[in-house]
Amino acid sequence: MRLLHTSDWHLGRSFHGVGMLDAQRNFIEQLLTVIREQSVDVVLIAGDVYDRALPGLDVVKLLDDALVRITDAGAKVVLTSGNHDSAIRLGFASRLLERGGVHLRTRVEDLDSPVLFPLDSNDDPAAAGAPVLAVYGIPYLEPRLVAERLGTQTASHFDVTQAAVQLIREDIARRSETGPVHSVVLAHTFASGGITSDSERDLSIGGLGAVPLDLFDGFGYTALGHLHGRQELSERVRYSGSPLAYSFSEAKHRKGAWLIDVGADGVESVEEILWKAPRELAILRGKLAGLLESEEYRRAETAYCQITLTDSVRPAQAMEQLRARFPDTLVLGFDPEDAAGKVKASYSSRLAEAEDDLGVCCGFLDHVRGRPADDAELSALREALETVRLEGAEL
Repeated sequence: MRLLHTSDWHLGRSFHGVGMLDAQRNFIEQLLTVIREQSVDVVLIAGDVYDRALPGLDVVKLLDDALVRITDAGAKVVLTSGNHDSAIRLGFASRLLERGGVHLRTRVEDLDSPVLFPLDSNDDPAAAGAPVLAVYGIPYLEPRLVAERLGTQTASHFDVTQAAVQLIREDIARRSETGPVHSVVLAHTFASGGITSDSERDLSIGGLGAVPLDLFDGFGYTALGHLHGRQELSERVRYSGSPLAYSFSEAKHRKGAWLIDVGADGVESVEEILWKAPRELAILRGKLAGLLESEEYRRAETAYCQITLTDSVRPAQAMEQLRARFPDTLVLGFDPEDAAGKVKASYSSRLAEAEDDLGVCCGFLDHVRGRPADDAELSALREALETVRLEGAEL
């Protein structure tokens, strides 16, 4: 049996204000190609299917179309909810969808209710003595909401995850009495040792949301979701990461998934699958003139760009100039290369030193832009202040 481990689709998400539905449709097309070419039997989605608890109608339709096409291609789906999803909404009609091959695991009550798949020629996974694959789903567990139902002493991510894992272990033990059981566990959580990126929502303050890796010892494979970088925490515990980059911190990620082969004796192999990004990400740094002129940056002309300017004085109309060459500049920062050598007075001290209203206005411009007002700006400010003074005198 062949499984494809994915997670964190975040359907409906934007990238610095740019809608990503077309890019997400492109990913789904690639996913369908892999299902057909690699003869995938089951697609695993380890949470954060949507980006919001209340997704838009076009986003819901995209998931609906994707699930129909995946099952039409011959694959089943096992799906858990993440911290971005509404577990109740995502889990709607789960019993009905199961008849069509889409298995939702979004409820605490279903933690020890696996999806069973036969691992031999017998089509009945309940046949006595036949090896079976049991796929369990651990949705995102908000400790304050589920601790009491799971019977934990305290409401922490460790405690509720440990309780969930214990329920799964007990179910595996019961099923193993009648034949071999090989387990795959989906979990949307932050496991210790995982590398984060800027596009993930913290599960708790101060890193207390991390759970130890050894909680998942003994399972055939643990398909994790939440972190957006595809990574291997151990041979049998991995994050698939998000299929698309959702922050510039992911510019160097190689987006993809894991292809898992499971036989009668358990997991046989795990291989990487790569997704092709519809747009590259470019992180540029330098002086404005060099960025606009150098051939070194030609590849960035068609990429989404994050640019940091290092000019000593903030250039006027910097974004407009940059977008003339890099139309998809989405983030612009300013970090003067000689800033460390400058002694910057606080804004309050500048106000105290200002001799008149014009000095206050010019000090504000210098403070927020990093450069003083030019002649045209000085003239405009003088005219505006004089107009205000005259109108005040008439009152």
